[in-house]
Amino acid sequence: MNPKGVRVRESRDSPEHPSSLAIAFALDVTGSMGDIPDLLARRELPKFMKVLGDCGVTDPQIVFLAVGDATCDRAALQVGQFESTAELIDQWLTWSFLEGGGGPGTSESYELALYFLAQHMDLDCVRKRNRKGYAFLTGDENPYPAVSKHQVEALCGDVLDEDIPLKEVVAACTETFHPFFLIPDLDRRDRCERTWRDVLGDHVIAMEAPEDTCFVAASVVALGERHVTDLDAMARRLETAGAPRDRIGPIVRALEPFAGAVTEAHKGGGARTILDGLRAWLRR
Repeated sequence: MNPKGVRVRESRDSPEHPSSLAIAFALDVTGSMGDIPDLLARRELPKFMKVLGDCGVTDPQIVFLAVGDATCDRAALQVGQFESTAELIDQWLTWSFLEGGGGPGTSESYELALYFLAQHMDLDCVRKRNRKGYAFLTGDENPYPAVSKHQVEALCGDVLDEDIPLKEVVAACTETFHPFFLIPDLDRRDRCERTWRDVLGDHVIAMEAPEDTCFVAASVVALGERHVTDLDAMARRLETAGAPRDRIGPIVRALEPFAGAVTEAHKGGGARTILDGLRAWLRR
């Protein structure tokens, strides 16, 4: 998973998956996340492919990244390969180094993951169908304000003329991905939500528990691709996908801001319909 010298990671169509959709998941593996990286890598994320399918997402291809702090960690950026089977995805998760490092400040090197996604991905969903992939970062700190040219050269081998401001990196990433930042729980929300909302807006989702991560991410893709059109339908899909019943309410609450924005964009004035549907489902 060493990104040094990697030209591209490829998401390609195949006879088994003729309409591939690239999905990247970058996991903060620093010490401030506690046991969450191990929980996600060993227990939750191996089922991500199945949950996506149960939520109606067809032909997903998933790549996992791991993020540390390039000012002090040995493995500040790790990048796997795109895979289409749960078994191969689990293999990359097993190979991930959960370093547990990080610096003493309030930032980690998420911007390096965004840079890699922007500059080192070749996606058939974009190339053939002009259909963006989805990129999820999960963590509890702020990004650094710019991509360091020195760190990029050391970690990836790319030679840059100057540092790249964070907003420029995000803009470049959004040419091929819909980027999201998932905050693992409400206790960590105050650390980083404001900074990330300034960068990603409604694409910041504050979850109530890290165990909800796979279901939240799969729901975002299902809503974004219009496989599901409202949160009432999403709640029913989550139940079918195996989400514990006591977690469906918190998952849907976390999705409300994004789902409202999606509905407004597609048909205007639909946020009230979404919330009314959710309340009806929760009263069942």
